[in-house]
Amino acid sequence: MMQRLVQMALDFFDATPPGAAPPPVAKVPATPPPRPVGPPAVPLPSLLSPAEFRHPEAKRELLLGEAVVAYALQRARRRTIGFSVGPDGLSVRAPSWVTLGAIDAALRDKSDWILRKLGEARERQQRMEGGRIVWADGTVLPYLGRPITVVLDPAHGFSGRGGQLKAIASAEDPDAPLASRLHIGLPHSAGPAQIRDAVQAWLMRDAKRHFTERLEHFAPLLDVRWTSLRLSSAQTRWGSAKADGSIRLNWRLLHYRPAVIDYVVAHELAHLRVMDHSPRFWDTVATVVPDYAALRNHLRDEPAPLWD
Repeated sequence: MMQRLVQMALDFFDATPPGAAPPPVAKVPATPPPRPVGPPAVPLPSLLSPAEFRHPEAKRELLLGEAVVAYALQRARRRTIGFSVGPDGLSVRAPSWVTLGAIDAALRDKSDWILRKLGEARERQQRMEGGRIVWADGTVLPYLGRPITVVLDPAHGFSGRGGQLKAIASAEDPDAPLASRLHIGLPHSAGPAQIRDAVQAWLMRDAKRHFTERLEHFAPLLDVRWTSLRLSSAQTRWGSAKADGSIRLNWRLLHYRPAVIDYVVAHELAHLRVMDHSPRFWDTVATVVPDYAALRNHLRDEPAPLWD
């Protein structure tokens, strides 16, 4: 019965917040016990401080395996219990007639999946934090899957809006660029926010150009017609499509190699034919991007760098 209630809803672009502080450790008696004979025991703090995954809007928590999971619960008009791992942690949506005990039982039944996804999301967030961009002259960031170096170039003008990408070629093979530099028209005294805004302005313009080119490439292949393109800055969603042909694509996709961008473009255009994620939808995507599954996994596993 419980299996029929549970519907696991995977978030396409899941992430998770850093864990909350561990609970206080119980006091240890002043007189230590005799030293045990044999292999060392597990330290007491690790026994009393299980891992925690806490949603900021959580009003209910339970122990799943060896982890405390505090989850957000929303009552909804639906027939099943839905789980999703989002940017803030575990969210649960359940019908109003399902008891809290039944919800907790469903979570325990799927605890392996829940803990695995929460752990993966936490690792992903830690990698994102490790790749946070520090804005300065000489900052390196990914562009179309390859590193580019930001160069403050006063000779380029002081608007802070322009930018010019220049390839650095090998002396032995001038046709094989080794690296690229993005020359931004800012003085060397520019602050981090100025540099960030100037780079973002350039990337957004280039994203509009690149996305338009790829939309024009894939639309005829899928026999669809798109009507407009808007850039998105969403943190957890790479794109969307409406039945009227309007497309939204996240400009941060420009950090990824072109094949990954092509997958997202084809994904959204395929929605103009099939507006769900049924097998027919994925078959449609596969007609133009046969390796879509590997590219989709790359988006999940390799987060874009964080911007301050």
